[in-house]
Amino acid sequence: MRALCLITIKPGKTDQVLQALHKKRKILKEILPVTGRADICVLLHGTMDEINNMVIDFKKIKDIVTTETLIEVEVNMGW
Repeated sequence: MRALCLITIKPGKTDQVLQALHKKRKILKEILPVTGRADICVLLHGTMDEINNMVIDFKKIKDIVTTETLIEVEVNMGW
């Protein structure tokens, strides 16, 4: 299962948060600084429990303000 986690951080803390995220490489596939409503986008690959635990672990990083997790779903469009 794959998921995207959109992370908003405190201003000026990008480098510190990126370093902290790089230490948590368990199920992280990519860490991308982005523009828009989020500051960092993380691609996760694992079971639902692994993804859930990793996002909970993100909350322990003091400079992270909010997270939003987008879980990949399989959709049958009937085509």
